Amino acid sequence: MKVPAFKKAWHDLDGEFEILESIIKARESAGLTQEELAKKIGTKQPALSRLERGGFQKANIETLRKIANALNVKLVIKFQPKSA
Repeated sequence: MKVPAFKKAWHDLDGEFEILESIIKARESAGLTQEELAKKIGTKQPALSRLERGGFQKANIETLRKIANALNVKLVIKFQPKSA
């Protein structure tokens, strides 16, 4: 990544990508399809699919809590210093 603005924008999304990857891995580890997880959290499969494809900005803490509970995992939110 040679363009500094692009590199910064890419790295600014690291946290989001980490959360999305964690949701997908936890869902797969639980042996659930998107449709099954969606039913457990009270939504529809297309909404969960959008979230897993990068629609995290529209998710709130309550949605993440529902997902964590349905997958029997702990939701951890923390603040960390930004990398330089």
